[in-house]
Amino acid sequence: MSDAADFQLDSRLEADTFPVGDLALCTIRLMNDARFPWLILVPCRPGLAELIELEGEARAQLTAEIDAASRALKAVAPCDKLNVAALGNMVRQLHIHVIARLTSDAAWPGPVWGVGERRDYAAPQAMLLAGKLRRELGCA
Repeated sequence: MSDAADFQLDSRLEADTFPVGDLALCTIRLMNDARFPWLILVPCRPGLAELIELEGEARAQLTAEIDAASRALKAVAPCDKLNVAALGNMVRQLHIHVIARLTSDAAWPGPVWGVGERRDYAAPQAMLLAGKLRRELGCA
């Protein structure tokens, strides 16, 4: 992870998520909303806001890590659909959402943002899920 020493996770992402682990480029976080199994991937490069700011090799690495995170999430939280998005309207720091969706979830078929009240994980539940994801991803 070049520039990793200068990288700092946005405070809002840190407050709203639990750590899962680190891959070659990204730190992986579990969103603290038990209604939706939801990962956040954040490239550990300072100052990134847009996908286009990543050069070829790093962009390819991000794509591979999104694939790995998607597969890991689907393995531990079987779902009908995976949503993958990079919005950044509320948090400018480049981050990718990978969300496991069920046709029976509270937001289906719309997006998860702004639907109902967030339901925090109990810490043991979040740590158990994060551990399963870490094993699937094979990350530190």
